[in-house]
Amino acid sequence: MKANGMGGVGIALPQDALAAATNPAGMALIGNRVDGGLSLFRPNREAKINGTTYSGNDQQNFIIPEIGANYMINPTMSAGVSLYGNGGMNSGYSNIGGSMTGLANGAGVDLQQMFISPSFAWRVTPTQTIGVAVNLVHQTFRANGLGAFSMASQSPSNLTDNGHDSSNGVGVRIGWIGELAPGFSLGATYQPKTHMSKFSKYSGLFADSGSFDIPANYGIGFAWKTGPLTVAGDVERILYSDVSAIGNTSTTFLQNPLGAPNGPGFGWKNITVVKLGVAYAIDQALTVRAGWNHSDNPVTSQNVFFNTIAPGVIKDHLTLGMTYAVSNTMEVSADYIHAFKSDVTGNLAPPPYGPGGTEDLSMSQNTLGVSVGWKF
Repeated sequence: MKANGMGGVGIALPQDALAAATNPAGMALIGNRVDGGLSLFRPNREAKINGTTYSGNDQQNFIIPEIGANYMINPTMSAGVSLYGNGGMNSGYSNIGGSMTGLANGAGVDLQQMFISPSFAWRVTPTQTIGVAVNLVHQTFRANGLGAFSMASQSPSNLTDNGHDSSNGVGVRIGWIGELAPGFSLGATYQPKTHMSKFSKYSGLFADSGSFDIPANYGIGFAWKTGPLTVAGDVERILYSDVSAIGNTSTTFLQNPLGAPNGPGFGWKNITVVKLGVAYAIDQALTVRAGWNHSDNPVTSQNVFFNTIAPGVIKDHLTLGMTYAVSNTMEVSADYIHAFKSDVTGNLAPPPYGPGGTEDLSMSQNTLGVSVGWKF
């Protein structure tokens, strides 16, 4: 919640027991504490197909939990665990069916990813800290309403409308934080691609017979504290193109079947995310925060139609946050995130899979979160 209130920054600025989600080195710098919170996430998804607008909001509200705990083994070493939602995607178009769209009523997906991340961090010197987190990942997926593409699938019975399937994997994140001058720190973190078991129920949709790995990401960040003011920023790179199901272009489905080795994907390109945040301690009890988060749009115009069910086109977020210390050991934090509406225009699939023509895909989001932290 604290990082969210500052645009998501956290590589060089650990603030709670969820720090391992961004940089596990930070866990050695936060002391003994437990944090838990809930966020209400409300996205607005729309597809404008040949002039007609369809809502993808069959489900509008989502509750996202997070919880973390950290224990200082000694003054320089910590052991912790962080549980959080890493990401996901949901869409549902109850009234999109027909020859005008190439999709069936109820078309959409539901992807959820949960990370459980035990971590160890070591303050090697008074100014240099390193850390590692083992990521135990569980994800679920469901797709509906894609039957029109059965002819383009290597396994039509494993393409759509098979309910939820699950996938598991183990990965790692490493990190470093160094205080280069009093009040000024740099940080770096890297998470290689996490290999996941396959979605067997959707081996006719995702490339490589249902493979859906978690893409690699890396980043650097800074934090500068002077008096009551803190300024921090991160730059992160996410390598979507290294995961076939996400990064492969969708435009080859007429030649290379869905689900085939190195088959079509959603065509997401690699993106760079820039985060900037400020925090100001008004007094010993109250701290307020604000931030900005900007990323490239991973969805290209050539891949708009396939991304009707996965409209990840957001580019800019404005965030606000606060923490109030109820006592010396308990604090309450809140954050609000507004993702500004963004859109991409491209071509629809040609007959017999779609009607041809053009589509404008758009999304905006609002998130409100509250968490409680205990120091011990």
